[in-house]
Amino acid sequence: MVAVGGSGEVHDEGGENKHAHSHDHGDDQVYKGYFEDHQIKERALSDWAGDWQSVYPYLKDGTLDPVMAHKAETGDQSADEYRAYYEIGYRTDVERIEINGDSVKFFKDGKPLEARYASDGYEILTYEKGNRGVRFIFKKTEGDAAAPQYIQFSDHKIAPEAAGHYHLYWGNDRSALLEEVTNWPTYYPSSLSAKEIVSEMMAH
Repeated sequence: MVAVGGSGEVHDEGGENKHAHSHDHGDDQVYKGYFEDHQIKERALSDWAGDWQSVYPYLKDGTLDPVMAHKAETGDQSADEYRAYYEIGYRTDVERIEINGDSVKFFKDGKPLEARYASDGYEILTYEKGNRGVRFIFKKTEGDAAAPQYIQFSDHKIAPEAAGHYHLYWGNDRSALLEEVTNWPTYYPSSLSAKEIVSEMMAH
């Protein structure tokens, strides 16, 4: 399955926790979307275990303005243009996600939807820029009827490793989700303050 997206999906929102793991085997290239197929390994849901918060509210309330200004200094768009891009990218009404074992809880307006998920493999996506991404896919096995049938993680990693942040796609149509490359709700650990998230994003 190959999907072509306009954004390249390497949103350089940073967040790669540089001091948390070594970069001695081409991690930076992998992060940017350049890797060989043989480097990809199956991953368990435990890579994303924890309590996670959406960064969308921080974009809306201006907390991430310094991040947008920082991007504009080195990028090819203004801070306002970056903000508009991330407004579409980060948009979600799921403010929090809790992952524990094979259970995933989605919180919307403080109310949880819960289901259990099992691995459904991964797909490699090729973007217009020539770089690639890997979506790690999990399928619902039981749980609330309104919980999505599929969830797909993208976190710039291609082999087992705990995520520092991630983009999550969810819905009931596995292949249609693979075509989605403009809206990628993004989650950081709930334990991080707004200030810490800004500093994580700007460190990259």
